[in-house]
Amino acid sequence: MGLSSLFVLILLSLLGFTLVWKIPYPRREDQPPSLPPGGISVIIPARNEEENLARLLPSLSEQGLKPIEVILIDDHSEDGTAAIGQREGCRVIPSLELPEGWAGKPWGCWQGANQARGDLFLFLDADTFLEKDGLEKLASTYLQGGGLLTVQPYHRMEKANERLSAIFNILVLAGMNAFTPWRGLAKPMGAFGPCNLCSRDDYFAVGGHERVKGEVLESLGLAKEFQKKNLPVRCYGGKGTISFRMYPGGVRSLIEGFSKGFGTGAKAMSPGILFMTVGWITGGVGVVRHVLHSFSLGDWSWLFQAGALYGLYAIQFHWMLRRMGNFGVLTALFFPVPLLFFVGVFALSFFRIFLMGKVRWKGREVRTRKKEG
Repeated sequence: MGLSSLFVLILLSLLGFTLVWKIPYPRREDQPPSLPPGGISVIIPARNEEENLARLLPSLSEQGLKPIEVILIDDHSEDGTAAIGQREGCRVIPSLELPEGWAGKPWGCWQGANQARGDLFLFLDADTFLEKDGLEKLASTYLQGGGLLTVQPYHRMEKANERLSAIFNILVLAGMNAFTPWRGLAKPMGAFGPCNLCSRDDYFAVGGHERVKGEVLESLGLAKEFQKKNLPVRCYGGKGTISFRMYPGGVRSLIEGFSKGFGTGAKAMSPGILFMTVGWITGGVGVVRHVLHSFSLGDWSWLFQAGALYGLYAIQFHWMLRRMGNFGVLTALFFPVPLLFFVGVFALSFFRIFLMGKVRWKGREVRTRKKEG
């Protein structure tokens, strides 16, 4: 490894510190939030989510601040999704058949919004669950600025294979361009999918999920609709407020879940952030390659330098991931494993989205581009 290569790798490694510089979290005020008279309607689109709802729905009922209703849109589930919703006191609404041009989640959210009675709408994915006083923190933070409050949940994992999602977690936050040292100078690039809070009036004023009815990552488009109306989009991390456990079904579900949207997410990134993330990932791959190459040659001088860069990447991983989930130190130390997994899934996502024009999700084929003609 020459001095020029070493210098380039050092520069690329430092990019990671700027991608997710600071993550704000929702906070509760000293006084309970003064909600609009209509209160909060929680809207949950669900398809075969029996196990996840067994965690989410009790977390909602245990909140000090109570929603006026929890609406569960049951999208033709084949398990006990509807039964657990009824047992937990939800308004369970069987989804109508999916219309032409709609994706499943936007259709579920749109139906729920049109049935909701509250003045505020909280859209939650079924695999999320609220921490203690999480709803109060969300409401208090929303009332400070209005618009669309969007939160990426804290990732709680139980199995080793779930930690393969490390790079995805980093890039989901980095891609929003909302956590860099220069945050505030540019608008966020979108919204997170799992947790979004807005007012009824704003939601219907921007056209709601009807405006993004066919999008795979509907939250990105929904944020754009808010911004077109000069309504703020405010991005937060979920640590201490809301968590989720993504794709516990194993590596296959992890691949299916991430491959359905990461190519689309990359296309939505700003050119600057995309350049930085590609550079940082390329640098990580380069560091691993140089460590292995130096070791195979027995070049202990270059191995020491490559090892120092490896350590720098590992420190970055730990510094970023500890704010996003319970990844632990070992995930950072062995970062080449999730890095290689990311590269493979990203390639698969690119192939499915841009070449095949379709992906599979929850037993459905979802088209990612309009049919010709």
